Amino acid sequence: MRPVARAHPLWVAYIVHRLSGVALALFLPLHFWVLAMAVSAPQKLDGFLQLTEAGIVKLAEFGLVFLLAVHMFGGLRLMAMEWLPWTPGQKTLAASAAAVSFLIACLFFIRAI
Repeated sequence: MRPVARAHPLWVAYIVHRLSGVALALFLPLHFWVLAMAVSAPQKLDGFLQLTEAGIVKLAEFGLVFLLAVHMFGGLRLMAMEWLPWTPGQKTLAASAAAVSFLIACLFFIRAI
């Protein structure tokens, strides 16, 4: 039987915030490697940028934008919990953060395709 705390929606928000942070941290070395190609090997960068036109890469970019947005809004929710004197509706704020993050990621994806 699951503990009651882990069934709470805000626990899910906590886990999503942590996992999105880890995923973004894992993405950063790849991002810096591609940026370094712009300086050290422009021909390789051109080849890599052609690869980014593939549909699977655009879908991965959707995921990346979603992770970035959900991490940012989750962090803003946490700051509101810590700094504001009284923060009602934490479940609503968490659900709103997820919804706005998904909307931002979808708008990015629609523009990308």
